[in-house]
Amino acid sequence: MGDTMSIAEAGYGPNLSRSFLDPEIVQRVLKISDFVVLFIGTAALVLQSALALEPDSATMMTFGAMVMVFSSLLALRSVGAYDIRSLIQPVRSTLIATGFTILAGTAGFVLTRTLMYDLPAAWLAGWMLIPALHFSISRVATASWLKPRVASGMLRQRIAIVGGGKAAEEAINILEGSANLDIEIVGLFDDRDDERSPASVRAHRKLGRIGELAVHARQNRIDLVVVAIPLSAEERLLQVLNRLWELPVDIRISGQSSKLRFAPTAYEYLGDLPMLSVFDRPLAGWSAILKSAMDRVIGLLAIIALSPLMLATAVAIRLESKGPVLFKQKRYGFNNELVEVWKFRSMYTDMSDANAVKLVTRDDPRVTRVGRFIRKTSIDELPQLFNVVKGELSLVGPRPHATQAKAATELYEQVVDGYFARHKVKPGITGWAQINGWRGETDTHDKIANRVKYDLEYIDRWSIWLDLRILIKTPFALLSPANKAGAY
Repeated sequence: MGDTMSIAEAGYGPNLSRSFLDPEIVQRVLKISDFVVLFIGTAALVLQSALALEPDSATMMTFGAMVMVFSSLLALRSVGAYDIRSLIQPVRSTLIATGFTILAGTAGFVLTRTLMYDLPAAWLAGWMLIPALHFSISRVATASWLKPRVASGMLRQRIAIVGGGKAAEEAINILEGSANLDIEIVGLFDDRDDERSPASVRAHRKLGRIGELAVHARQNRIDLVVVAIPLSAEERLLQVLNRLWELPVDIRISGQSSKLRFAPTAYEYLGDLPMLSVFDRPLAGWSAILKSAMDRVIGLLAIIALSPLMLATAVAIRLESKGPVLFKQKRYGFNNELVEVWKFRSMYTDMSDANAVKLVTRDDPRVTRVGRFIRKTSIDELPQLFNVVKGELSLVGPRPHATQAKAATELYEQVVDGYFARHKVKPGITGWAQINGWRGETDTHDKIANRVKYDLEYIDRWSIWLDLRILIKTPFALLSPANKAGAY
């Protein structure tokens, strides 16, 4: 492409984080912790004083304490005490948070004492001690945790622009002109090579064609794709979106590139750039944190509870045939990344098929007697709980497939359009497809198509309650006649 930068050249360095942490999550956690500490501290002051007071006096004292708490939190927010740039400077953030909390709390104390109730003067000394202790600890700890993550780019949103020419230039101008916006525009992707799409726009170079964006996004971290194509170019826009929807990133259309104007509430904004939402990454922010926490906690508890069964299985495997107890296989994970999945070995060692070139069939001579039992009961999957605790798999999600798995003679991705969209989330030990009867052999096009259909339905419908429902129903699905007939 002439002056176009290669994808290899555009790769990010080894110090760049492969995951994005929304700054709002860090800020919200700090706001909650500040509220809890200040609330508990003032509640202790109220309790200490209220024991010797009438109920009405205790009520007024409680109200006064809440005035001090909320005035302090509003002050912290208004002076930018939760800005990331401030939080990575421990001395500065401690002084700002402590100073303004004491000032705002004192103002609330004086106001309450003057207009409503004569709060005890000793409260003021107690109030000054609470934020001084809390912020000197919390802000130093926050800065030490946050600073290396900021340096690695974990909190910087990486954006790819699809399109070129004037529309892309307008979007980039607005983004780069927006105040307090921590972003990195990694480059542009466009199929056009003429004057409508130059090799660079405002020092941002074209990295490849639109079809290469999927490869780039799987080799490098992309958090957001902004499609800078006017809505009037409907056919081209549909073609582009059809090629991008499999990616596990947020995809937006730049509202600035269209003459058609919607109501302000129809847009979401990145800095000053209006955008129309098209596709969202299924799990991000609090949802991803909640699911990850649930995976690790339940996964660890399951390992402890099932350790006798796993130990007995390991002994049975070693007694029947020589070779390792565990079978390790590379499978597709989140965003098509390869993960090494652990299973109990169910085949004779010299007949193992690490790439799953040939699927296991009924009465397969490669499978041991112990192997048949643990495959039919899914006991062979239990070591994947360690993959879950390591963060490579989830408890619930689309089942991970081997790289060379086939339906009849064709690879899965050749059979099902949009197959890789199932990798928008981490694969799981169990899933929506499995409890709906699509477990076991996928030797025909219809079987893999139906499994993918349920996988995509799970991604669209995801909630923590759906995960819990699937986990509860999994043991019953394993005992069903359909499972016994289809798993071997």
